[in-house]
Amino acid sequence: QVQLAESGGGSVRPGESLTLSCIVTGYSSSINYYGWFRRAPGKEREAVALIADMGGHTHVDHSLVGRFDISVDNAEGKDTVYLQMTDLSPEATAMYYCAAGRRFSIFLADFPFWGQGTQVTVSS
Repeated sequence: QVQLAESGGGSVRPGESLTLSCIVTGYSSSINYYGWFRRAPGKEREAVALIADMGGHTHVDHSLVGRFDISVDNAEGKDTVYLQMTDLSPEATAMYYCAAGRRFSIFLADFPFWGQGTQVTVSS
């Protein structure tokens, strides 16, 4: 049974940084990629960043390049996926979700495994 657990969310001021973590446990042959997604108030869930499960192949939404970065640490028994966020703006306020799937895709349907989410709020 694959389980994902996010942490690291919180309330920050504009311009500050935050790093989210996602611990992935369990094994599935359906996992080749991890992704961070977010759902802002009143909006659909959208892809933020993707990474191959062993690292080395990444994608960050073009609007976030240079401010957001994704990485993965492969330890025995678990993977930890990070989302480093810098120079945050109020538009980044959202629930952030970690997901795992087989394809390098921005589509939610390609990720069968999801965490519960962690809230990020950016306000002055």
